[in-house]
Amino acid sequence: MADIIRIGGASGFWGDAPHAARQLLDAGVDALIFDYLAEITMSIMARARAADPAMGYATDFVTAAMAPNLRAIARGGVAVVSNAGGVNPPACAAALRAEIARQGLDLTVACVTGDDLTARAAEFADRVEMFSGAPFPPAAKVASINAYLGAVPIAEALRRGADVVVAGRCADSALALGVLMHRFGWGPDDHDLLAAGSLVGHLLECGTQATGGNFTDWRTVGDFARIGYPIAEVRPDGTADIVLPEGCAGLVSPATVGEQMLYEIEDPQSYALPDVICDFSGVTLTQAGPNRVRVAGARGRAPSGLLKVGATWADGFRAGQIFAFEGRDAREKAAVFARAVEDRARAALRAMNAPDFDRISAEISGGRVDDPPGYEEVALKLAVRHADARAVATYLKAAIGLALSAPPGLSMFAGARPKPSPVVRLFSFLLPAEEARARLDIGDPAPLPAPRGASDAPPPRPAPPPPPEAPAAGTAPLERLAWARSGDKGDRVNVGVIARRPEWLPLIWAALTEERVAEVFARFGPSRVERFLLPGINAMNIVLHDVLEGGGVASLRADPQGKGYAQRLLAAHVPAPAELAEAAKPREGRP
Repeated sequence: MADIIRIGGASGFWGDAPHAARQLLDAGVDALIFDYLAEITMSIMARARAADPAMGYATDFVTAAMAPNLRAIARGGVAVVSNAGGVNPPACAAALRAEIARQGLDLTVACVTGDDLTARAAEFADRVEMFSGAPFPPAAKVASINAYLGAVPIAEALRRGADVVVAGRCADSALALGVLMHRFGWGPDDHDLLAAGSLVGHLLECGTQATGGNFTDWRTVGDFARIGYPIAEVRPDGTADIVLPEGCAGLVSPATVGEQMLYEIEDPQSYALPDVICDFSGVTLTQAGPNRVRVAGARGRAPSGLLKVGATWADGFRAGQIFAFEGRDAREKAAVFARAVEDRARAALRAMNAPDFDRISAEISGGRVDDPPGYEEVALKLAVRHADARAVATYLKAAIGLALSAPPGLSMFAGARPKPSPVVRLFSFLLPAEEARARLDIGDPAPLPAPRGASDAPPPRPAPPPPPEAPAAGTAPLERLAWARSGDKGDRVNVGVIARRPEWLPLIWAALTEERVAEVFARFGPSRVERFLLPGINAMNIVLHDVLEGGGVASLRADPQGKGYAQRLLAAHVPAPAELAEAAKPREGRP
């Protein structure tokens, strides 16, 4: 085991379970990584910093994750790396140093900065959004501008003796890659190794999503209350085993790990990171033991020399509320109520000589229950967006004011009423890496070298699967043939699909054409559908463009991050072999 490092993924988002660190420390790890940041999280942290200059970081990293475990971390010599610094890494590092001092421990905390470009907003006035082509927002409305840094600053901090590294915005996978670069001496030109380490980081960065969380076959996972967080046992050649801590519930299989590998990677042959451009199309996942999956086959090429930059900016206000209707024709009742709220709110705006709402969203979910016959229970989500908070408040008042004038069966959960909140949008663009140089506060404030860029051509696309050998005998839900998981990237949704059997991949590829996928998601109006092949794990990745109404906090959708899109695709019927088509036939007496 001397040549193996064990890295635990202790957090997948801001708000993840605080017991993960203790669980992984008890399991025995050499390093812990904590990933807190998503595009939506940056906007929330930017708002927190605007209200209080001492905030803007994941405070529970210090109070809940680190404080109770600092002695065990110090005793075991466990390295800790986190992006908990958010939009204010110095404040996070200062709070952690104060806690370490309070406990009388000797741990060195390094702080990685250089990602925050907010003060340079005026320089970027001529930029256009890299996906939508929109112009740069007015500088006065910009809340934050952060470049995605890479793994080199983390590796350098560890080399200089840091026990804990606190970063702000960096690539999520860089947390683990920095540890591996330091441990094994991987250099900036070891592209295949950097890609392998980035894949390890990608598999750990979402915590339990690699050990059964959000898994298609969720009934096989066991007790979700006792699910284990993932550990990666990594070798100097970049191969790794993803394992489950002993005594924990959960599942580590090629399917659970594969779903996470596909999660939000866009083009799997050009997964662009600050340190390397990854090609995951030939990755293999092998069951190497109970709850142990061996990962191999990642390839890499030189990075582009460009860093992705995410700016958040204020674009008006929004609010929403969920109502419940039940009884016969509950869906119709909810629709009538939604129209009445809209009519009353618009009349109020006209009386105020105010402009119309930017967007009104009414989504009804739920439906029939088994008993009594014809009975329905539905949820109605109403949401609105407007440049003026007063207009948003007018809509909320109209909704509440109609409570006693609504069709029968309306109910609301008692509690505080919603209030208008700022809409924070994301604006992404690319910047030469030398214009966003990372710095360390661990004894040397000099900027670190920027990643070297190159223009290596991408690898050729894998040949598409051959046509199915035999014609389908009928249809079945895609879930009978595949596993799938979905997630967002700005205003786009990724849906990764893995064939349950290798021989079913040709059927799936032939069935899920761009046109068929667009048809399944027609209600969301994708402007474009792309699909990519990953023959190494018998999978494909589908990218739906412009389907989230802006995504994140800007969206009024009930699912603004596209987490349910895979479920919709899995329910779609596709041509199927005889054994599955037979199983999918309606049973007697059932619809």
